[in-house]
Amino acid sequence: MRSRAALVIGAALLAAGVGTAPSEAVPTVARVSPARPAVVQVKVIGHSVKGRPIYAWRVGNPDAKVKAVAMSVMHGNETAPRQILRAIRDGKPVTGVDLWLLPTVNPDGVVRGTRQNAHKVDLNRNFPYHWARLTGNYYSGPSAASEPETKALMRFFSTVKPTYVVSFHQPLYGVDVSTVKSRPFARALADHLNLPRKSFVCGGVCHGTFTEWFNHKFAGVAVTVEYGDHPTAQRMQVTAPRQLLAALGGHAG
Repeated sequence: MRSRAALVIGAALLAAGVGTAPSEAVPTVARVSPARPAVVQVKVIGHSVKGRPIYAWRVGNPDAKVKAVAMSVMHGNETAPRQILRAIRDGKPVTGVDLWLLPTVNPDGVVRGTRQNAHKVDLNRNFPYHWARLTGNYYSGPSAASEPETKALMRFFSTVKPTYVVSFHQPLYGVDVSTVKSRPFARALADHLNLPRKSFVCGGVCHGTFTEWFNHKFAGVAVTVEYGDHPTAQRMQVTAPRQLLAALGGHAG
C-alpha cells in the first residue's frame, strides 16, 4: 500500500508536469516513496527563461523548530555542490530539521555551461537590494528582479521564510563571514563543513546578491558557501551532506 504522503506528492508532481528533467524529476507515485524515502514534499517553484522547471524538495520534519533551505547552481557552471543536496534528497529519512533543497536554481545555465541564465544575466546580481547596472560577466539584467528564476526564488522564500539559508557556489573555497547578522551561523557552518572563514565582498561592494537581499528582507540568515574548482566525489556525496545536516541540527538515518 502506498502511503497517503506518497499519493499526495505524486498527485502534485503529475499536476506540475514533472518528468521533463530526468536528473531532478520523479514522474510517478511509485518512484516517490520507495526511491526517495527522505522526501516529504516536492514543489515546482517556477520556471527558467527556457521553461525548465525549478524544483524544491522538502526533507525532514515539517514541524521541526529549525526551518532551513540549501540551494545550489545559481551559476550554471558551478555544479559540483548540487551533489550534496542530491545525496540528502536521495538518502535516508532526515530528522531534526525542516529542510528544503533546491539543487538547480539555474537549469538553463547548466545546459549552456555558463554562469548566467539564458538571458545572459548573472542571477546573483539580479536581486532587488543594492541592485546596480553591471555589465560583462556580472551582467545584472535590465532591471532588478527581471529574471523568472529570480522571481521564483523571491516567491519561494517569501512563503517559506526559513531560519537558515545555505547558498552553495564555487570556486572561492570558504564560508562568507563578512555579514554581521549572519556571522555566528556562518562561523559554525565553516567549522562543520571544514572550510575556511573568508569575506566575499565582490571586490568592494556587492550589488543585487541573493544573500544581501535575504538578510535585508527576512529575520533569518543566509550564508554563501564556496567549494573549490574540483571537490572530490567523496566530499560532495558523503562527507558534506552529513556535515551540512549536522550544522542545521539534523541527521539522516
